[in-house]
Amino acid sequence: MALSLSARSVFLSFLLFLSLSLSFAEIRDTQIRSDVRPIIPFDEFGFTHTGRLELNVSGIVISDPNADLSKVGFFLCTRDAWMHVLQQLEDGEVTCALLSDLVKPVFTFSDLKKNGDSFSTVFFETDADQFTLVFANCFGNQLKVSMDVRSAMYNLDGKSQRRDYLSAGKTILPRVYFLLSLGYFFLAGLWISVLYKKRLTVFRIHFFMLAVLILKALNLLCEAEDKSYIKRTGSAHGWDVLFYIFSFLKGITLFTLIVLIGTGWSFLKPYLQDKEKKVLMIVIPLQVVANIAQVAIDESGPFAQDWVTWKQIFLLVDVVCCCAVLFPIVWSIKNLREAARTDGKAAVNLMKLTLFRQYYIVVICYIYFTRVVVYALETITSYRYLWTSVVAGELATLAFYVFTGLKFKPEAHNPYFVIDDEEEEAAAEQLKLEDEFEL
Repeated sequence: MALSLSARSVFLSFLLFLSLSLSFAEIRDTQIRSDVRPIIPFDEFGFTHTGRLELNVSGIVISDPNADLSKVGFFLCTRDAWMHVLQQLEDGEVTCALLSDLVKPVFTFSDLKKNGDSFSTVFFETDADQFTLVFANCFGNQLKVSMDVRSAMYNLDGKSQRRDYLSAGKTILPRVYFLLSLGYFFLAGLWISVLYKKRLTVFRIHFFMLAVLILKALNLLCEAEDKSYIKRTGSAHGWDVLFYIFSFLKGITLFTLIVLIGTGWSFLKPYLQDKEKKVLMIVIPLQVVANIAQVAIDESGPFAQDWVTWKQIFLLVDVVCCCAVLFPIVWSIKNLREAARTDGKAAVNLMKLTLFRQYYIVVICYIYFTRVVVYALETITSYRYLWTSVVAGELATLAFYVFTGLKFKPEAHNPYFVIDDEEEEAAAEQLKLEDEFEL
């Protein structure tokens, strides 16, 4: 029974890492100190037939040098293989994951030289698949391990034999991000021309929309350079810092823009109500927390003991932000319905009401697609095509930006002033029917 519980614990910790990992890889330097975890996952990587793993470990300190060190070491394992390893542990066929014939041992501590505290090895992976580098300590709480680990996983690129440190399914992402950044810069230029041509009817919200476009373009450009340097050298060379900065600004401005449009600020009213200000006071600090969590997730890696905690914080905060931005849109819809019954401008308010209803639906679809559908795509798609989930998410974001710009662009004339009596009567009748339907 104890073995069964231990196996389940190992399985759950490993499965949680697999469900949240991003399949990026780079040269990592990791410090493990007095760690008793039975399983420590490092990076997940999609290998081709020319895959390589370079592993350099130094400063090895083991609390009990007399232990059977063949049960302590590193191995590579696929997701499917791990399910079978778990079954072997449950059935008692093996007592340690390292001893299973379904994993690929990279190095066990029994191979350390006498009194040695370091080793270096290169593992050649010729099976094209997605593997996770894992450290196993089959003694659990009975054995503490400390070490400095430097790992590098890469594929050799064709005839040039050039190293590619990006996973096989994400090696084209630098080009994807760069092309998308050009698309956003083009949209920013187009938006500037629209603002200039219709400058007499431009509101402050339109300049804010321009800032969001530019920040998104810069964010994608920095991400393209970040991934490009990782692909070629295994390190971001400082581009990750710029990426985090623009990602932080882009996240805050995008959620703020959704809230401001939802309230009708600038183009419907020049001020924010107290409850609308409170939404901003909630969303902006939460976005700060979300970005701090994202940096901690990316920089610490899944081997860190608090990595899962930061991941959960990020997901929770992101969900709360997505829900919070919907409230101002709902309030605006409610206010427009009430105004339509009292001020006698049924057609005007019906047009506004229709617009905000459309925006509400589109925001929900955008949130659902980018948070749920994209994750599902990443989960079910073969590791060779993991780039498709990134493209799907970015195209959905692009479509959301385009929709927002088209629906809330500055107009040369106010369409609400050119409504005839027949349209007014038709709108009034439609609102009456909606009220009866609700009743």
